[in-house]
Amino acid sequence: MRGAIRKLYHFAYPCRDAEETRQFYEDLLGLPLVHCMQVDAVPSSGDKGPYAHIFFEMGDGSYLAFFDLGKGEMPAPSPNTPSWVQHFAMEVETLDEVLSFKTKLEAAGVEVKGLVDHEFINSIYFFDPNGLRLEITTRTEAPGFLEHAAREAHGLLADWTQFKRNGGAAD
Repeated sequence: MRGAIRKLYHFAYPCRDAEETRQFYEDLLGLPLVHCMQVDAVPSSGDKGPYAHIFFEMGDGSYLAFFDLGKGEMPAPSPNTPSWVQHFAMEVETLDEVLSFKTKLEAAGVEVKGLVDHEFINSIYFFDPNGLRLEITTRTEAPGFLEHAAREAHGLLADWTQFKRNGGAAD
């Protein structure tokens, strides 16, 4: 399909301090800092800066990016969303790599939840210095799982939509 979305380019999130964020993502997680822009005005809106925009490269060539607005403020969580909902998941090849990150993060004093077996992935969860919940995961699905899930997805979503329309009660 021409014009189809190909992949993630970057995900951007605010940070309270670009150097603190660099230390976490580059030194601890191993994502190299590959770009830093210092800007006086937002090109898309014209809003006045200054701010720094930093990019960390992931193994597939996509980026995790952050905006340091220079105020030293921690990004505020969404008031109507539980802290476990908004998160950024990063994939590694093996379960051993997930467990290696768990060990490394805990040794650095980062609280890690998991290993959680979701029956198609195994994951650990933790927060970065900005309050962004992160997941490191590896695929563990059985052959055919994803194809089966894709066949059921629209029907399950329709069931969920009906459940909500019924006020949370089953038919």
